[in-house]
Amino acid sequence: MRNLFLIVSLLFFGANLNGQTNRSITTSFLKGEDTLVSSEPYTLIKGAEKAYKEMQRVAKTEGVQMRIVSSFRSYADQKRIWNSKYKRFLNEGLSPQKAIKKIIQYSTLPGTSRHHWGTDIDLIDPIPDIKGDVLLESHFHAGPYQKLRVWLEENAHQYGFYLVYTQDSLRKGFNYEPWHYSYYPKAKDFLNKYVAQCVLEEIKKDTLLLGYQYIDQQFMEQYKEENILGINPVLKCWE
Repeated sequence: MRNLFLIVSLLFFGANLNGQTNRSITTSFLKGEDTLVSSEPYTLIKGAEKAYKEMQRVAKTEGVQMRIVSSFRSYADQKRIWNSKYKRFLNEGLSPQKAIKKIIQYSTLPGTSRHHWGTDIDLIDPIPDIKGDVLLESHFHAGPYQKLRVWLEENAHQYGFYLVYTQDSLRKGFNYEPWHYSYYPKAKDFLNKYVAQCVLEEIKKDTLLLGYQYIDQQFMEQYKEENILGINPVLKCWE
C-alpha cells in the first residue's frame, strides 16, 4: 500500500510539475528532495527534455554534436559532492571558512543547485576522447568543445536555453561555466519561487552537511545575492 501511495504521489506531482502550476513548486522540489525519473540517460522535466532533444537534433544537422553529462541532481547527490570537497580541502590544510569559499567557486550548497529542478544541463561534445575532467573552461575555448560552445552561444536561446554563469567581469558568485545551460521557460518560475519561499533557511538545519556550523545568516545573505542571483540577467526575468 505504501508503494502504491508513493507511485500515485509521484504521478500527481509530475502532472502538476509538467503543467507548471504554482502548487507543484514545493520547497522539497526546489531543494532536490523529490525524485525525478526518466527513460533517458539524463533526467529533465518534460518541457526541458523536449526542447533539448529538438536542439540536439538541429545541431546535429549542422555538424555539431552534444551530450548531457549532468542534468537532475538530488539533494543527497549534491551533499555527497559538497562533503567530499569539504573533507579534501581540510586535508589540504584549508580552514573550514576557506574550504567553503573554495567549494562555492563551482559547487553549490546542497538544496541550492539549479540542477535540482530538472531544468539545467551540462553539455559536452561526445566525439573527442577527453581524459580526466571534461568540464574545464579550456576545453571550450581553443579546445575540442569550441565548436559546440560557439553553436550554443548563437543558437541555444532559440530553444529556451541560456548560459547560466556567464563570462561577465561584473557578475559575482560562481565561476564562468561555458557548459551549463538552463531552460528558461521553466526555471524562471522555480527561481522566483525559490527566492520567495526563503528556501535557504531550511538548508542550514542539516547537521550532516559538513561545515554547517560556519554557514551563518551573513553568509547566506551574501550567497543568495552573489551565487543564487549572480547569473545571466535573462534568467532573472521571471515576471
